[in-house]
Amino acid sequence: MDKAFRVRAVHCDYRASDEEIYRALKRVTDPLERAWEKLRRARRIGIKFNHHWSAGRVVMHEGQRQQLVSDGVARATLRLLRERTSAELFVVDVGVERPLPGESPESLIQLMPVLREFDVPFIDGHTEPVVWVETPGGGQMFRRYPVPACTVEADALVSVQKLKNHLFAGVTLCLKNLFGLMPIQPHGRPRGYYHHLVRMPYVFADLGRIFDPALNILDGLVCQAGEEWGRGEHPRICNTLIAGDQVIATDACAAHLMGHDPRADWLTPPFHRDRNTLLVAAQGGFGTVDLEQIDFQSEVQAPVGHFFAKVVDPLETIISWRRTMAEQALYYLEHRAEILAQYAGRYILLQLGRVAWASATGDITVSRRELAGMFRDQALWLKYVDPAEAEGEHYEVYEETLRTMRA
Repeated sequence: MDKAFRVRAVHCDYRASDEEIYRALKRVTDPLERAWEKLRRARRIGIKFNHHWSAGRVVMHEGQRQQLVSDGVARATLRLLRERTSAELFVVDVGVERPLPGESPESLIQLMPVLREFDVPFIDGHTEPVVWVETPGGGQMFRRYPVPACTVEADALVSVQKLKNHLFAGVTLCLKNLFGLMPIQPHGRPRGYYHHLVRMPYVFADLGRIFDPALNILDGLVCQAGEEWGRGEHPRICNTLIAGDQVIATDACAAHLMGHDPRADWLTPPFHRDRNTLLVAAQGGFGTVDLEQIDFQSEVQAPVGHFFAKVVDPLETIISWRRTMAEQALYYLEHRAEILAQYAGRYILLQLGRVAWASATGDITVSRRELAGMFRDQALWLKYVDPAEAEGEHYEVYEETLRTMRA
């Protein structure tokens, strides 16, 4: 029986030439007929590469970027799209990194030389018009999100990411890569608004539905364990490329190849900090984490390397943060009218039933660990106080969080 999703993984040596990488990427994507059908119909294709970072902080290992997509994989992706589609291509990103002193803003776009080779324009999400879109199915965390207009005007999207672990999300793969498309102030939300304890897994699941990449590619040549960024610790040479026609299914197979159980949830490594985003999405009816439901074939065996997510806070603290985060969200819901009377149109941090911080812009310039003061085990819940509640937050997520923690 034909399965709904198809994922492939192939061997590709990290020292391979551009031509060898191209042949490997062609081999891994050729069977993805559903993906190519969508891409061939497209008149305009947007590509989200994981590549926006300060040039002075880019970590290299054995001649390859350890934390960002390699030039060879980017070249192969663009070459394939040029050969197999007639679409107009563009690359878009909303980076939050700033250039180091002496660096130009363009130096943040690590793949710019490759984009120029293929005459593919780069769209800076900071200057792109922002539109608010409805989450298909009503959303798991919010009913509406701000996104760059070009991403929803495109006929198809492609997500190209590095195989990595993440401190908060456990893994950062093609789904997490889409978070780099979210606009920030003044037309969007602060990055920490969505990258937020309890909210984050559900937000990422929503972004998967909104952007729904037709093709998902993971650069597993040289990879990163422990955390997404860092100073270059824990490189992993994995010699693989992974591709799939559905983002959750692709990431589930990739997590499996990393040695993780894609069906696991919070408190099972590497999901130390928060829920497993892939599982959350699948439970919401988007994709699957059950490899038996995926047409998955691989030339490489799991695990392709020793992957893990660093633990930076005691378990007791994380449990307290999750519980009190949910409690503060529900406190807001119950006391919304009185908070609205004083803080309408502002961002607030709510802690222990009081507003600990407020701002018109939402820019938090100090660590929330400092803002917590003497109550360091008590979470600070960030909220935009909107009289219309236009974003449509699903507070039942917090209710379910508390029920699960009590159980």
